[in-house]
Amino acid sequence: MLIGVIADDFTGASDIANTLAKGVTPEGGLRTAQFSGVPTRPVAPDIEAGVIALKSRSAPVEEAVRDSLDALSWLRAQGCQQIVFKYCSTFDSTPAGNIGPVAEALASALGVRGVTVCPAFPTMGRTLYQGHLFVHDRLLSESGMQNHPLTPMTDPDIRRFLSRQTSAPVGLVPQRVVASGADAVAAALASAAAAGQVLCVVDAVSDADLLTIGKALEGAPLLTGGSGIALGLPRNFIQRGEAAGNPGAFAPVTGPAAILAGSCSGATRSQIDHHMAAGHPVLAIDVPQVMAGAITAETLMSFIAGHPGAPLVYSSGAPDVVRQIQERFGREVVAARLDALFADIARELLRRGWRRIVVAGGETSGAVAQAVAAQLDVEAMTLGPEIDPGVPVLSLGQHEPVLLALKSGNFGAPDFFTKALDIMGGTA
Repeated sequence: MLIGVIADDFTGASDIANTLAKGVTPEGGLRTAQFSGVPTRPVAPDIEAGVIALKSRSAPVEEAVRDSLDALSWLRAQGCQQIVFKYCSTFDSTPAGNIGPVAEALASALGVRGVTVCPAFPTMGRTLYQGHLFVHDRLLSESGMQNHPLTPMTDPDIRRFLSRQTSAPVGLVPQRVVASGADAVAAALASAAAAGQVLCVVDAVSDADLLTIGKALEGAPLLTGGSGIALGLPRNFIQRGEAAGNPGAFAPVTGPAAILAGSCSGATRSQIDHHMAAGHPVLAIDVPQVMAGAITAETLMSFIAGHPGAPLVYSSGAPDVVRQIQERFGREVVAARLDALFADIARELLRRGWRRIVVAGGETSGAVAQAVAAQLDVEAMTLGPEIDPGVPVLSLGQHEPVLLALKSGNFGAPDFFTKALDIMGGTA
């Protein structure tokens, strides 16, 4: 492998795997595989980029660092020349969170400084200017992310935010330097390293900026960011003749399908409303009843099995409702119980022959993907077509493969759910 990615959740892993596989330059993308957790077997020899999906975004810091270093060891053993630490384009964390500590630990293990930090993803409206993260025309702290149930983001200044999580000073490469070209960016990062800045925030307000940064990072052992940071990376290896590129084969799957939504984001709640308005069967999960043991995977499976078409079950809710439930039962307790419930549903779906599953929400996607991979005893997921920006179809298994669509809460058009099932079934 040439590029190895350590992603802190499953939807983010799918997002950057999609970016690496499709490519956005004439040179194309790389042959890419996604893995559910750190693999135990060597990678197939034809894979050029590998993405390890961890569930470390909301894990304790020590656990997140340990798992990330384990992933780094496996990727280096596969021959990776460049490591990417991938986190969300809305920089989902807390002041005591994991992004800074994991990035510092990876930098220390690789012996590097001046490591790029760039969560920007302009295609999805995430831009970085003077170190401040915007979602469309709003600062991150005014975008709705301040209400995230697990990682509320109340400070849009990424340099200041990282300084609370790390021990070394954090640098900045402003957009005016990025606009000057790849050589200027590379020189600024080298100066940051010489000044002892382990991490350095790099502005990006357009895809052109990300391509400039990608060129500047040719040969960089480590970089960090959202999926957009990978836009220009495949070109570096293809132009040097080290990569053959991605052929992009995909086999659709027909038969029963189900949609599982655990995200509380505004985008996901709008998608649920759209799905319901289109006449599809939809069931809201009563979370207090789940906590009481009155609602189980079998309860929800009965609904799915009894409603053919595109049945959807969801635990999503408005921020005030979610907050009340968390205050009553405990945030981590509720999250763990719902993750376990969705994992149990996924296992039951496979047992009964379901082979298309659409999932909304990073934590929910992680629980489902791990359950499916374990049930099928597979480690590598191959990439299919892109459904919406940043969300590809994933295929698991060789014979009678199972298809997954793992959607970050904020991603996707209003009709994402039906569009995903149509593409997975080969009817779109």
